[in-house]
Amino acid sequence: MTRKQYSKSDIKKFVEINPFTDSLMNKKSKVVEEEDIIKIDEVVSLIKIDGVWLPHLKVLLSHPNILPKVTVDMGAVKFVVNGADIMRPGITVVEEFQKDDFVTIIDVNNKKSLAVGKALLSSTDMKQQSSGKSIKNCFWVGDKYWGL
Repeated sequence: MTRKQYSKSDIKKFVEINPFTDSLMNKKSKVVEEEDIIKIDEVVSLIKIDGVWLPHLKVLLSHPNILPKVTVDMGAVKFVVNGADIMRPGITVVEEFQKDDFVTIIDVNNKKSLAVGKALLSSTDMKQQSSGKSIKNCFWVGDKYWGL
């Protein structure tokens, strides 16, 4: 297992490349990279998916506006939290994003993050879609990253 402790200059460079992390870490933070996760002050905060660092779901609970949101109805929740891709019929609200952007999936009642996924269509195309897969589920509540 590869482990890297970030220096102050490493943190500065990382924040420049990933501007959303500015609210998560500063030069006094203890930042450690282990394989495909980054711990900030010993808390799993970022996960690497397809070469992109994304906020962990617990981070999205306290910083909900980092990623664009896609809202699903309550009937879709049980499937989303079991790792299923998000299908168009379960989607109720779509914020603006491009194809291949990462989005957070929230439920219509509680407005809490359930998963992070990669958009298979742009938000414009998704609004016009009537059926089929819309978002590839990357990580979700209760997955291997949740308990870290």
